[in-house]
Amino acid sequence: MSASVRRPEHKAPPEIFYDEKEARKYTSNTRMMEVQEKMTERALELLALPEDVPHLLLDLGCGSGLSGETITEAGQMWVGCDISPAMLDVAREREVDGDVLLNDLGQGLPFRAGAFDGAISISALQWLCNADKKDHVPPKRLYKFFSSLYGCLGRGARAVFQFYPENSAQVEMITSQAMKAGFTGGLVVDYPNSTKAKKMFLVLMTGGAQPLPAALGEDGPANTVVYTKRDRMRQIRGKPPKSSRDWVKEKKDRRRRQGKEVARDSKYTGRRRAGGF
Repeated sequence: MSASVRRPEHKAPPEIFYDEKEARKYTSNTRMMEVQEKMTERALELLALPEDVPHLLLDLGCGSGLSGETITEAGQMWVGCDISPAMLDVAREREVDGDVLLNDLGQGLPFRAGAFDGAISISALQWLCNADKKDHVPPKRLYKFFSSLYGCLGRGARAVFQFYPENSAQVEMITSQAMKAGFTGGLVVDYPNSTKAKKMFLVLMTGGAQPLPAALGEDGPANTVVYTKRDRMRQIRGKPPKSSRDWVKEKKDRRRRQGKEVARDSKYTGRRRAGGF
């Protein structure tokens, strides 16, 4: 059996896959509880929150509140949302400290602007890469989600996603939509050479480009952090960075096709002038 067949997101939509039976099984699994705790602790570390000050965090795909418990233990307040009614019922039965609500991330978030100091998500983001209904278009749903997330985070805040991409195409789709929505940031890959310990985190920032945190692993951070800046994402989507030589030539060619008068190309086309003009 291939790995893709075993992936939960290939079996059923999340609100169906995580029914009452699966929600209780997931929450009572000791190994799952330990994994959730460790990944949440790492996500909080990557948020780089100021110390000794309580913050209000958003837990995206909070499930039954396992990650929320770790947020509470870290001295932070939180609000969680999830698409599975059964998972949220278990969270309420467990009397988690955070407020939880039913929400499809692909439909956008319902919170006011600047409501949260940060956001985390554990093992949920890859579900948005699937089209579970006829009207589901994954890139559009991702963009709507990231755009609404950008809006409800305070300036300078971060969002950290631990996720399990199925392939490099999913990583590209996710990161490109995040950058399109206004985020900067990139991927932090812990233990990249370990089959079992390898974990991928997407670290998004609202306050402009900042250095990414170091990844964990014996090889050191240099080989385990992959940056995804806005210019990089324009290249991935087939568009040259604005003001580059290729961008200027592409713009001039478009104006020529429109029948407009354009200066001829030369060796100086697209070159930055002295003084920055």
